[in-house]
Amino acid sequence: MAAALGLWACASQVPGQVKVTGGTIQGEVLEDMTVYKGIPFAAPPVGELRWKAPQPVVAWDGVLECTKFAPAPMQGGGQGCSEDCLYLNVWTPAKSPREKLPVMVWIYGGGFAGGSTDQYDGAALAREGVILVSVAYRVGKLGFLTLPALNAEDPHGVSGNYGILDQIAGLQWVHDNIAKFGGDPAKVTIFGESAGGISVSMLCASPLAKGLFRGAISQSGGSFGPTNPRDFPGENMLTLAYAQELNDAWAKATFGENYTLEQLRAAEPRAVMGSFGGSGGWPVTDGYVIPDDQYKMYEAGNYNDVDVLIGYNSDEGMSFGFARGNGSHEESTRARYEDYADKLLAAYPLEPDGKVGKTARDLTRDAAFGWQTWAWARLQEKTGKGRVWLYYFDQHPDYPTDSPRYGQASPHGQDVAYVFGNPQEVQPTDKQLSEWMMAYWTNFAKTGDPNGAGLAEWPRFRNDNPQSMLLTGSGCHAIPVPSEKAMWVLDEYFAWRRSME
Repeated sequence: MAAALGLWACASQVPGQVKVTGGTIQGEVLEDMTVYKGIPFAAPPVGELRWKAPQPVVAWDGVLECTKFAPAPMQGGGQGCSEDCLYLNVWTPAKSPREKLPVMVWIYGGGFAGGSTDQYDGAALAREGVILVSVAYRVGKLGFLTLPALNAEDPHGVSGNYGILDQIAGLQWVHDNIAKFGGDPAKVTIFGESAGGISVSMLCASPLAKGLFRGAISQSGGSFGPTNPRDFPGENMLTLAYAQELNDAWAKATFGENYTLEQLRAAEPRAVMGSFGGSGGWPVTDGYVIPDDQYKMYEAGNYNDVDVLIGYNSDEGMSFGFARGNGSHEESTRARYEDYADKLLAAYPLEPDGKVGKTARDLTRDAAFGWQTWAWARLQEKTGKGRVWLYYFDQHPDYPTDSPRYGQASPHGQDVAYVFGNPQEVQPTDKQLSEWMMAYWTNFAKTGDPNGAGLAEWPRFRNDNPQSMLLTGSGCHAIPVPSEKAMWVLDEYFAWRRSME
C-alpha cells in the first residue's frame, strides 16, 4: 500500500487527489486501487436545463470528496433518486498517471426508464488491468421527451435523446480526463447490457460519438429494427415527428391545452416521469443524435466502425411476458407479425403437446435481442473493417422434468453478474465462468480481441462462417449461430416491416 500511495503522491501531491474538469477531487485509496465515486461531468440538468443537452460542469472551489455514489437518476418508484444525476465513477489500479491503461466505460440498463451506477462494483474488472468507469444518464421522460416546443428552442431543431447525449458527454469527460487516472484515452471500450447494450449500439451509429471509443461490447442490445408506432420489443424506435405528436397530446392532457415549457420545467419531476418505457421514455430517430434507421446506416457503411463483441442470453424470452397458453401465444404472434405470423409460428413452434416451450418463446428472444445482434454482426462484417465477435450465454442448471422451471435457460440480465465478477455461485461452475468472461471482456478492451492465454479459442464472426461463442461453465466453445434458420424468417419480417414505413 505504501508503494501505491507514494507513486500517487508524486503525481498529485496528495494520495487520491486528481485535478479534473471543474476542480480537484479526492478519491478513496485502497490496497490495490483508487476509487472515485460521484464525479460531476456536466451541470445538473434541472430548472432551465431540464430537457436540454448536457451543459459544461459547474466548477467548484477546494477539494470535492468523491467517495460516495451520487443519487440515481429520477425514475418511477425509486428511492434516493434525484434530477441532479450527471455523475460518473472511476476504479483505477494505476499507480501512476503514466501507465496508460485501457479503459472500460459501463452504461447501465433499465429499459431507458430506470437504472443507476451504484448497482455495479467495478473493482473486480479493474483488477484485471483496466480502468473501469460507470456513467449515469437521464431516463424516462426526463431523459427522452420530445415536443414541438423543445424542437423550436433547440439549435439543431430536435428534441429527445438527452440520455444518449449524457452518455456522449460522459465519454467526452473520459477523453479529456482519464489520462490523469493512468488511463489511455485512445484505448476506450464502451460496454452495457439491455438498454445499456442498446445505447452502445446507438453510440456506434451516432456521428456525435465518433472518435470517443475504439471498441464496443453490447450485452443483449442492438437497435436494428425499423421505426414502428406500435412499439414492440425490437421495434421500439419512433420517428421524431410521431414521438412529438404523442408527447404533445400527453402534455396537453396532463398540463392543459395551452401548456408552456416554463410550466413543464417548473413541475415536480415525478409529475412528468410517466410510465415505464413507451412514448417519451425511449430514444428516437431524430436525424441528429441518431440520424436514421440504424439498419440502413450500417447497410451504407455509415457508422463508427470499431471492433465489437456482441451477444445475448439463451432464454431472454423468459423475461418478457411470453404467452403461456396455445391460443394466446398464437393470438399475440398474429397480432404482432401479421402476414408473417404463419411462417414464424412454423419457425418457432410450440411443444408437441401445445405448450409454449423454449423454442416458441425464442421468438421473443430473437425479435428483441437475437436478431438485433445477428443483424449487427452480419452488416458490420459486410460493410466494415472492425472485427466482430459474437457470443451466446447459456449458464443454468438442468432442471428435472417435474420442476416448474423445467426447460428454462438463462434469462435476461443473468450475464451481468458474471462480467462484474460477482455471480451468485448457485452452480459449481459459476465462478469459473465469471473468471473466463472477465478475461475475455478485458482482453477485448486491451487488444480488440477477446482471446488470450488459458482461454478457449473464440473465432471471429464471418458471414461465410457464422459462428458464435458459447459461454457456459462446463467449457466455452464455438457453435453455429443458434436458431439461425428461424432468424432468417425474422429477417424477412423486419425487411417487410421496414418497406412499410
